[in-house]
Amino acid sequence: MLNLGQALVYAFATSLGYGLAMVIFAGIREHLALMNVPKSFKGVPIAIISVGILALAFMGFSGMVK
Repeated sequence: MLNLGQALVYAFATSLGYGLAMVIFAGIREHLALMNVPKSFKGVPIAIISVGILALAFMGFSGMVK
């Protein structure tokens, strides 16, 4: 069970992490809009691939804080 201070820090860190993930994903999507992506990958398929790679990158952070 977390006390009030720990809960506030956890909530702030979680929102910061989600915000960072959204900013990174928005940057990737902007970059892909300027790239020459094959026609079969345009739109949702390249977004799903990008999310998968981003999820793998964030998995490296798992277990850092107990």
